[in-house]
Amino acid sequence: MLVDLAWRTAYRTAYAGMRVYWRVRRPETHGALVAIWHEGAILLVQPSYLRYWNLPGGYVKSSETGKQAALRELAEEVGIRGVDPEALRPAYDDRRPWEGKRDRVEIFELDVETRPTIDIDNREIIGARFVPGPEALQMPLFPPITEVIRNRLAREG
Repeated sequence: MLVDLAWRTAYRTAYAGMRVYWRVRRPETHGALVAIWHEGAILLVQPSYLRYWNLPGGYVKSSETGKQAALRELAEEVGIRGVDPEALRPAYDDRRPWEGKRDRVEIFELDVETRPTIDIDNREIIGARFVPGPEALQMPLFPPITEVIRNRLAREG
């Protein structure tokens, strides 16, 4: 649809502008992501403005905790609502340079017995699928996600 294409173009343009800003200003940022696992597969999303796969998530607002932001982003990006905050387990929390910014990344894990219905907008998020952990490691991923998957696979042995 033409409207979706316009939105995707706007997201790509905005992201390119943000990357320039990050390289110049070197801000501190804080993001929260959720690794949803179902029967050994992890939910990965394809943002319209990135060349790699990611997890549902985004920036933490100043009024939020990482967990609150993760729950908000789950609803916004993939339509998953009503998750018990206590079900989110910390899986990763680190600061690292990324695209010019000093980025704090929190990743929470959520195990689900039933595969949730995914609802994407085809604007910011253009793809979402559950991928077996070993297969996901062969895909282009945001680096902390690779670490979370490897840790999960090592625990499951």
